[in-house]
Amino acid sequence: MTGDWFPPIRRLGSDDLRRCVALSVDRGWSPERAKWSLLLGCAEAFGVDAPDGGASGRLAAAVVLTRWGPDLASVGMMLVATRYERRGLGRALMEHVLAEAGDATVTLFATDMGRPLYEKLGFLPVRRSVSFVGTFRRGRVGLGPSARPSRVSADAQPSRAGSGARPNRVAPGVPAEFIRPAAETDLPSILAVDQAAFGADRGRVINRLPGFAEQLTVLETAQGIGGYAAAWRNLPSSAIIGPVVAPDAEAAKRLIADLAAKVSGTIRLDLDPDRPELPAWAHARGLEPVGRTTVMAHGELPNRGAPDRLFTPISVALA
Repeated sequence: MTGDWFPPIRRLGSDDLRRCVALSVDRGWSPERAKWSLLLGCAEAFGVDAPDGGASGRLAAAVVLTRWGPDLASVGMMLVATRYERRGLGRALMEHVLAEAGDATVTLFATDMGRPLYEKLGFLPVRRSVSFVGTFRRGRVGLGPSARPSRVSADAQPSRAGSGARPNRVAPGVPAEFIRPAAETDLPSILAVDQAAFGADRGRVINRLPGFAEQLTVLETAQGIGGYAAAWRNLPSSAIIGPVVAPDAEAAKRLIADLAAKVSGTIRLDLDPDRPELPAWAHARGLEPVGRTTVMAHGELPNRGAPDRLFTPISVALA
């Protein structure tokens, strides 16, 4: 319960975009208007109106639940306005979304501040995540400009299973595997590659990437699309690269380097520090670790998909 003096929890919609952005700013977060717009359009957002909201209609708290099929969901953007901290709103909203999720396993990225609450609610740690941010220094990995396809090593062959394979698409004289901008006709193959790696259907978000992301690229192989990556802008001077889905770390590096060459400003990568492939490489390219979170799960998290092909999340709001 949120207390008699708080309005009841309600479903948020696109009309609440301004209120959600204001709540982020209140907590010292980036406004991330584009991300809020995406989440309000493809997920289930819940909030509590501020008792002193007045004509401005401010929010006291908000949270987002995104479903990945009937048995898996994620929670993100758990925010309580500074003036309403420690009054039970966070717990009330989390209990609400867990009830909404039903029997589905729920995952989230927990900060050190939020982790004690999540542990009380039964969440258990799954893995760690570190945010690497900075100006990307190009090295020998990734050729960048789409006019010159980026080669991928011969041993980086993706499996045919779930790859959305479309044989013999590579033209004569073009490298057997290369990176190119995604086309509209690539979306079914991107969805197939993503579902094979993630182990659940993320179509409600992936289908929106062509309009949401600043850049969307694919790894083209003789068998079809074997991986993809997106870069989207969270601030005018900063872009997040995610998701990155690739058959191996070398292909992931090339996808990241290709995108980093095409976006301005700093970039951010959210990486698992216990996987050795990318964190050291990202640091060598000029990105510094600036924050850490813990991925947690409420409910059983069975083995699914091919997690070794998942290198960065879409967003830490979408575990």
